[in-house]
Amino acid sequence: MTDPLFTPPFPQPTRNKRTMMQRFFIGWHSWIHVLFEKSYTMKMGEVRGRGQTMYIANELVLVDRILKGGTEFPKHHELVKGLWPLIGNSVFSANGEDWENQRAMVNPAFAHTALAKSMPLMAAAADAFLARIEAAGTDKSFDVDPMMTHVAADIIFRTLFSETLDLQRSAIIHKAFGRFQRYSHSASMLGLYGLPSRWFEKWSERPATAIRDVFRPIVTARFDAFHAGEPAQYKDILQSLVEAKHPETGAHFTLKELMDQVATIFLAGHETSASTMTWALYLLAECAHIQDRARAEVAQVAGEDPFTAAMLKDMPVVRNVFKETLRLYPPLAFFPREVPCPMQMRDKQLEPGAMLVVAPWLTQRNKDNWACPHAFDPDRFADPANAEMAKQAWFPFSRGPRVCVGAGFAQQEVMTVIAATLRRYRLTVAKGFKAEPISRLTVRPRKGMKLMFERV
Repeated sequence: MTDPLFTPPFPQPTRNKRTMMQRFFIGWHSWIHVLFEKSYTMKMGEVRGRGQTMYIANELVLVDRILKGGTEFPKHHELVKGLWPLIGNSVFSANGEDWENQRAMVNPAFAHTALAKSMPLMAAAADAFLARIEAAGTDKSFDVDPMMTHVAADIIFRTLFSETLDLQRSAIIHKAFGRFQRYSHSASMLGLYGLPSRWFEKWSERPATAIRDVFRPIVTARFDAFHAGEPAQYKDILQSLVEAKHPETGAHFTLKELMDQVATIFLAGHETSASTMTWALYLLAECAHIQDRARAEVAQVAGEDPFTAAMLKDMPVVRNVFKETLRLYPPLAFFPREVPCPMQMRDKQLEPGAMLVVAPWLTQRNKDNWACPHAFDPDRFADPANAEMAKQAWFPFSRGPRVCVGAGFAQQEVMTVIAATLRRYRLTVAKGFKAEPISRLTVRPRKGMKLMFERV
């Protein structure tokens, strides 16, 4: 007898599309709560608002065309405007030739994320997290959401800056990013409905500055040392960015440009991984039978030895937990692009400037693509019958020219944290706690994630 599949929480879609006013008030808190039943199966949807027309492409052939189109479908101006206070004009927000030049400059820096080289840094950050759990005592529940922010940000700090992240700076980042998401999301909602958004755009600047101020002294000191001709003391991502040259002019990044790139790598490198870690530990806490299988796999492959990148390759259960977590809770639920010129998709005539959305949240939960699409079933990724869908209908890291260059890095760090945690603790959900996802910039739990840790 097989264990029944667990269906984790997600907003139950209504049967019919809500009115424009209802969408505004519900979407003010979370994008995914606006969706209705047909959203999950439609080939291509259309939503007209006061300030913006939005098209949602859910058909796999359209998803592939848009994502592989690269610079043909630029990042939408509302997304760029919303993220500007935090990441400015960086490789994430730039478009066209500007993006191509920036990508050429930052690509060499990612040699420092080579999986074998970064593995000890990840294992050390995971051990530091478990030491904090042990020191606090396991007779109480823990909100793992801010703790996963600390782990993921610590890993990025070690890789980016060659130093660890302390609790004080981690708390600043977690709190400030929560506020930034709230204000940026509100500004985007108002912009989509043609309403003034300047107040919220202005308010988002303060938490963005608080986050950047955490690493501003490190970046400034390294920038000044390089331009003063001092020999490099570190070989890390930051040093590569400091030394990077424009492919045509040979110019280095200015300090502001450098800060924008560092902020982007830091945001993309820690926030999405922290979200995935939080949801993965929760799903395992809800599914004891899968947790036990994963723990047994870790014990068989690694025993009590330090984790290595080669070990992770022999942990298919843990890897499939990672993949299934990202299928159900992709950190970026929607990829908004901009229609560059008049064009037709299916039966719709798209006008320039309209928002064209590819939605991992929808495509990855479409019953035409996946059986029991809302259920947690890591074994679906071990089924050869799903091999094609794993290529076509699973894209949490995007696809094509703008695919996330840190996908392998993210997989390794999340798997390391899962494996290290399961080797030491049995996870359960705190009594009375109910998880609830919300979607703003990223998909995070509305009220944290309270779990219990019991020594195995």
